[in-house]
Amino acid sequence: MKTKHMTHKPLFTRWVMTAAAAALTLFVGAAGNCWAQKAEGVASTPQMGWNSWNKFACEIDERMIRETADAMVKSGLKDVGFQYVNIDDCWQGQRDADGNIQPDAKHFPSGMKALADYVHGKGLKLGIYSDAGATTCDGRPGSRGHEYQDARTYARWGIDYVKYDWCDTPGMNAEPAYTTMSDAIAKSGRPMVFSVCEWGMSKPWEWAGKVAHSWRTTPDIYNCFDCEYSPGFSTGLGVLRVLDKQAGLRKFAGPGHWNDMDMLEVGNGMSEDEDRAHLSIWAMMASPLILGNDVRSMSESTRRILTNRGVIAVNQDKLGVQALRVLADGPLEVYAKPLDGGQWALMFLNRSNQPADVHHDWKKQVLTDDLSKRSVDFKQTVYRWSDLWSKKTGDTSASLDARLAPHSVFMLLLSGPAKP
Repeated sequence: MKTKHMTHKPLFTRWVMTAAAAALTLFVGAAGNCWAQKAEGVASTPQMGWNSWNKFACEIDERMIRETADAMVKSGLKDVGFQYVNIDDCWQGQRDADGNIQPDAKHFPSGMKALADYVHGKGLKLGIYSDAGATTCDGRPGSRGHEYQDARTYARWGIDYVKYDWCDTPGMNAEPAYTTMSDAIAKSGRPMVFSVCEWGMSKPWEWAGKVAHSWRTTPDIYNCFDCEYSPGFSTGLGVLRVLDKQAGLRKFAGPGHWNDMDMLEVGNGMSEDEDRAHLSIWAMMASPLILGNDVRSMSESTRRILTNRGVIAVNQDKLGVQALRVLADGPLEVYAKPLDGGQWALMFLNRSNQPADVHHDWKKQVLTDDLSKRSVDFKQTVYRWSDLWSKKTGDTSASLDARLAPHSVFMLLLSGPAKP
């Protein structure tokens, strides 16, 4: 499998930008308040879709994108909410004599407008990728100096989602650079989801809420449950390493502005337990759910994991509250997420390579979330619960006693009260 951090993520290379150009970016960005803001009414819940990078890197073409759209419909992914088909790096050809970006004629001979029309015809939406630098991470033309021109082009093509990367940006400041592209999209006349991808380097959660619908909080994800991969230019983090970096960020997330934990690796080689835990964690943390596998040839077990309506409903809950960790006992952690309608989602996570025994006495803990101002005392109120993966049921009048497999989760939906 090819991943961005394995192939070409040179974060600090391509030192091609003049001091004057950098100063211009900073000056223009300072206009801030008089600029148009991001599109409203999109990404009111975390965006759901698919992206080409994790599995295919630069080996993409229009036929594969069409086949992916077909597979998203046929597999049931569209029915449970996955709607964006996002083309990552390497779709670009060159700019024409007027500076207009053109798709790679060899791999996208029909053009992006025709591809967007095909995807829209399936009831899905098309996303595209660019970069704040003069070149992308793979050396294709970026949007530096062409932001408004590119946004108009995307609007003309019918693009619905823009992922904006951060390669070839020495000396640049992220906030004004992303504000420029956000303004360009807003003035293009077409609402588009705008996804910031600068790997959390400038703490985008502190400033990106006004200009973007989501922002990456970490370096790229790597296809493992608990590891870190550092090939020299960048770092790839396993599922648990990404989770740990979300500490302190939940107050920045909410409808229309999400902490993005990167694309999903479900179906790319981890165990089924790890895949279920991976999806559960992203759902609890209200992260965008962007698939990174080959949906055309995924196994039936992967399809069942990705189409679990209960887990997806937790992610898509309209309150938009990111989960908080309420208990840490060695390798066992418990996360709670308040939901609309007085419900809660709880996730019991076993971080260990060994099984873990769960003995949870509901009555010993008052569940409180200062962010949402929600609280429940299980001594006073009994809730029904159902495990969204195993479908087992129970209530909080009795302690939860179970054995949790390595790298796995219980994900419970709490509805109540069960009795007076």
